[in-house]
Amino acid sequence: MRIALLSFEYPPETGFGGIGTYTWHHARALAQLGHEVHVLAGAVDSTPLRSTDDEGVRVHRFWADGTLMRALAQLGAWRWWWTRQRLQNAWSMYLGLSELLRQHRFDILEMPECGAEGAWITRRLRIPTVVRLHSPSRLIMPYYEVARADLLLCSAVERQAMQRATMLTACSRFVADETRSKLGIRRDCHVISNGLDLDWMDAAVDQVDMHTRLGLPRRALTIVFCGRLERRKGIHLCAEIAASILERFDVTLVFAGDDLFGFAETTLLPALAGRTLKGSLHLTGRLGMSNLRSLVRCADIVLLPSLWENCPYSCLEAMAMARAVVAANQGGMPELIQDGINGLLATVDDAPAFVRCLERLIVDGDLRARLGQAARSTIQQRHCARQLARAATDVYETAIAGQIAPPR
Repeated sequence: MRIALLSFEYPPETGFGGIGTYTWHHARALAQLGHEVHVLAGAVDSTPLRSTDDEGVRVHRFWADGTLMRALAQLGAWRWWWTRQRLQNAWSMYLGLSELLRQHRFDILEMPECGAEGAWITRRLRIPTVVRLHSPSRLIMPYYEVARADLLLCSAVERQAMQRATMLTACSRFVADETRSKLGIRRDCHVISNGLDLDWMDAAVDQVDMHTRLGLPRRALTIVFCGRLERRKGIHLCAEIAASILERFDVTLVFAGDDLFGFAETTLLPALAGRTLKGSLHLTGRLGMSNLRSLVRCADIVLLPSLWENCPYSCLEAMAMARAVVAANQGGMPELIQDGINGLLATVDDAPAFVRCLERLIVDGDLRARLGQAARSTIQQRHCARQLARAATDVYETAIAGQIAPPR
């Protein structure tokens, strides 16, 4: 099968988040199964189509320039930043794919809904398409300070691709159901979770000594928060969590991620000022992916207090490294973590609930080890990238057959 995966996010140049990580693992798994795989990704600056080979995957990068792109950039003056990004990405992907189609023919296209990669493509090109649901803007934008017009317009742009795609997939039952009930996309949706290449994961974790690099105490148990320091990630709970834990336990609490809204300076550090702490707090800022994985590898506990998550790689990778995870009982997290079996679930938006979970793990090393090993087994059994790629190809074949069937 000749498969094209479209995603603005794709490492290393635009490997900003989970969609890029999913596309990377999925592309490699499909190639290992013998398919011809191309990835059309974005770029940080305008560029003509440029192509490289990456371990059996043909990666093409393109970012459009021109009058329309410059006109769309002006939407930022209206504070329509999300809509601006979606429209620019949709137009750039359409132009990039149109050029790519002059060199290659594809049986199927897959693209995420978040980024609106398919908004023009599903309308204008007659190629079978699968739109994969990760984090529809209509569901996550309420957690940010955005203009209502931006929310409505951005959602409408993403909806174009969802409505017109040949088929839909989702990485959790949660987001499939939310898309139906809250977005009104009443179409069949195949749930195929996100996958990991465990052999690659085990070999790829950088052997950098993060204790030395970040100045972390070696003797102390280490708790790591990975993610942007923003409300959707539950950072507003962490001042109370940090104060309670660090006053009573000699542990190291590490926050690794961009602090775009100045949470550390305005909330976290003031909450700890003047307190007598047994433990220590460390703020790393944004880390590269290899260093971030090394940090998770040296963690004893990974803290994920998000208000909304679907099937995050921050959780999957921590589980793959046999780390004990404490996460909120919301979104797609209960599909990944069984409370007390392969991790702990705390009540969403409830700081004391997270404190209680962390306390259990701090004082019970056997529990940490048992949950970590069960988490690793969960990834081995349910999140093998190659196994999930086979499930995706079944959907692709159905989409292709449906697209070419004669109209009734």
